[in-house]
Amino acid sequence: MAVVVETLEKLERKMLLSMPVASIQSEVTARLKKLARTVKMDGFRPGKVPMNVVAQRYGYNVQYEVMNDKVGEAFANAANEAKLRVAGQPKINEKEGAPEGELTFEAVFEVYPEVKIGDLSTAEVEKVTTEVSDAAIDKTVDILRKQRRTFSQRPQDAVAQDGDRLTVDFEGKIDGEPFDGGKAEDFQFILGDGQMLKEFEEASRGMKTGESKTFPLAFPADYHGKDVAGKTADFMVTVKKIEAAHLPDVNEALAKSLGIEDASVDGLRADIKKNLDREVKFRLLARNKNAVMDALVAKAELDLPNASVQAEMQRLLEGARADLKQRGIKDADKVSIPEDVFRPQAERRVRLGLVVAELVRANNLQATMDQLKAHIQELAASYEKPAEVERWYFSDNNRLAEVEAIVLENNVTDFVLSKAKVSEKAVSFDELMAQN
Repeated sequence: MAVVVETLEKLERKMLLSMPVASIQSEVTARLKKLARTVKMDGFRPGKVPMNVVAQRYGYNVQYEVMNDKVGEAFANAANEAKLRVAGQPKINEKEGAPEGELTFEAVFEVYPEVKIGDLSTAEVEKVTTEVSDAAIDKTVDILRKQRRTFSQRPQDAVAQDGDRLTVDFEGKIDGEPFDGGKAEDFQFILGDGQMLKEFEEASRGMKTGESKTFPLAFPADYHGKDVAGKTADFMVTVKKIEAAHLPDVNEALAKSLGIEDASVDGLRADIKKNLDREVKFRLLARNKNAVMDALVAKAELDLPNASVQAEMQRLLEGARADLKQRGIKDADKVSIPEDVFRPQAERRVRLGLVVAELVRANNLQATMDQLKAHIQELAASYEKPAEVERWYFSDNNRLAEVEAIVLENNVTDFVLSKAKVSEKAVSFDELMAQN
């Protein structure tokens, strides 16, 4: 087989493949003979169908399969011989005018780029830090208390205030017409928790049991209910019951109800701090990793293979459709979503993947088994039965591969931080936790 490779533009290549017609024909004959031994056709016993009948029925399909297999095999061998790292699938077409007894094909494809990473010692990375303060622990204790609060009915003449649980009937109309989701009976919500829109809470605050009130409510333009988004409704609300909240005291009983091994106030706070430290560590790592990756990409020079970008755009598009379907959007697979919406994200992912792979290869940053074990142990530590979680990870190669990718990125992050100009910035606990 003769092979010629031509550079078209940047990463695009063209390869000419030629092969004897006889090799195709002999393979087609061999497959048809094998097929004839098992094929079933009316009027013939199994295995006794004449070859010419088998060829007439199945010859075209077998010829197509053999051509695909042979050309694919020839392309793979030629690319391997030329030491080409092919990106995506080649476009292969048969050429006319081949010498007698031969078939000639033209394959157009892309190769992965050469990645040049600049001097990382000149890269600038802002590394954020956060401390878990007593105030953060106090705030978490309050959240835990709210999750275990109880309620008792207020007197008839008491007014609704923040923290109370209200039971109400309400009905809303737009231009005098009711709308879906605009009416409810015996509806409960905690006043001041942000469960209801601002105007609804403001109208309910200060009302008494048995009292009714009408008020306008403007739905935000980005409201999840598209039929009412951006419109103003007239609501009537009637308060049927007001209940005061009672938070449990911070004591041994609370610690015990939370399953704290050391069922004391100090044990409760220590357990909360341990969990917050773990969460803060993962969030800091994620944020600093993003900063490192930005700096790394800025120091790299490479051309992007369009095939890889297109494949990543398709994955993002499929992910978006799956998300719409999960949200209950009807005919999510038919929703018109322009592919180019995902191009910037796809290009960044492809660029980052190629740069990280080159940095890992050049600096031996592959994840070790000890690192995988340590990371899985850390993930499992927050669960009630860590050993079972660890076994769950190690029992599936796909789950292990996901952990390996995370550890590898952590290795890259540590490596870049050890080389770059790093400036530290302290951020508050609330700011860090508010970020998605």
